[in-house]
Amino acid sequence: MRGVWVREGAGWLAATALALIVAGQVASTARSEMLFRDGDSLIVAMFVRSLFSGEPLDWAMSSVLFIPESAVFALLSALPLNVNGLLAVNAVVNVLGLYGALRLAAGRRSPGRAPVAWSVIALGVFGLLAMTETSASRTSFEVASLLLTTTYYSATVIAMIASIGIVRRALESPHLGWGAPLALAAIATVSVLSNPLYAVWATAPLALLLAFGAWRQTLRRTSILLIAALGVGSVLGMALRMPLEPWIMRSGAGYVQPGEWLASVQYYGDFALERLRTPLGILAGAVLLALIAVAVVQTLRVREPGARLVAASAWLIPLAVVVGGIALGTHATRYLAPAAFAPLLALLVTPRAVRLPRPRVLIAAVAAALLVAGVGSVPRLVAAAQHPDADLACVTDWVAASDRTGGGQFWTVRLPKLHADDPSQLLQLHATLDGYAWLVNRHDFQTREVTFLLEDAQSGAFQVPPGAVPDAVIECGRYRIVDFGSHPLPVGEPVS
Repeated sequence: MRGVWVREGAGWLAATALALIVAGQVASTARSEMLFRDGDSLIVAMFVRSLFSGEPLDWAMSSVLFIPESAVFALLSALPLNVNGLLAVNAVVNVLGLYGALRLAAGRRSPGRAPVAWSVIALGVFGLLAMTETSASRTSFEVASLLLTTTYYSATVIAMIASIGIVRRALESPHLGWGAPLALAAIATVSVLSNPLYAVWATAPLALLLAFGAWRQTLRRTSILLIAALGVGSVLGMALRMPLEPWIMRSGAGYVQPGEWLASVQYYGDFALERLRTPLGILAGAVLLALIAVAVVQTLRVREPGARLVAASAWLIPLAVVVGGIALGTHATRYLAPAAFAPLLALLVTPRAVRLPRPRVLIAAVAAALLVAGVGSVPRLVAAAQHPDADLACVTDWVAASDRTGGGQFWTVRLPKLHADDPSQLLQLHATLDGYAWLVNRHDFQTREVTFLLEDAQSGAFQVPPGAVPDAVIECGRYRIVDFGSHPLPVGEPVS
């Protein structure tokens, strides 16, 4: 038993070092925009701050409710850190969550198997993929690094891998109890409640694979119970969304446009070609294709039901989400995130122990290198989180000193709104000066006029009333504050 704890503890220590390395590297590139400043990435931090403030909650959400992500961020908020520090720690926690899911998918330890080591290797390959992503673009095919954010479906990705792990362990167990089905149903319920994409990423493909395996009499009861757990959990998750419908501004059906499938092919094709124009993109693509090829071969070779399910999941899930995403006419690369994560399972199908010369020396050397690199990455992550933003400080200081309410458009106003002493002083507006009720607390719109407008390069031209002349324009680097203090501007009804 002591040896088991030592091995598992060593795995988590190695995963922590890798998480720090990956987070430090990603945060040190232009990709840090997605971690600390992207308008979409800030929703969880904004929601949790609103939750703790005690103000009335009337949030306008997308089809995703970010329930697990918000719970994690709320727990981390107990740390004595500013919001960027919390986002940095959350990035590390997300990578550790992925490791936990991979470890679950690697199966139980047995003679001749090294699931801990292969789980660490799989996490290292994820880290390699994430570190090849260095742009600030939110629409590129750089989806592996999005796991480090609090927003872009990180919890759903982890839940998908964890579900595969639970199914594997249930198939490999000689006596199935109620633990695995109940755990699977719980994950499906919470995941679908938070993000219906889980049903597409996990429920449907796993149910299909289990149905194919049910022809074996020895697995029939197990497969039926696991399919039922996935189905009941997913249905229950959808049912629990009903009381929250006033918060859901766009259901999942609103994203389905089958008639746009040709445009979807072009959309994803253009981004795929753009990704493959760089050496790092080619490297990432080659790694993913190699993993998928290995998974296909393993699906044909392995005989153990649990291992075969993991192997099939590594290529079937990416294929299903890509084909399904195109068939449904979607236009968002993040919907295809499983294509960057499921192939990692190819490394965990048969995690055999490998005989190495002087294994203790080699393991100690690798562990020391990871520890040094992990510790060395901490200052990089801290520096990225604490990087001064004089332009943002100029805006928040001016807003606080003004003691007035202003507004700005989505991509412009969200970062200052998060960092402002009083977020309600900054309204999220359309260019028409109507309230923009999207990923924001609609309670803000009780204020029906603004006395200044915040603009930057991402802002469209505001349609101010004829004759409205600003009193002053305050330059704050990349921002400009257009002050209408003596001529307040009316705010229209909030629309999504």
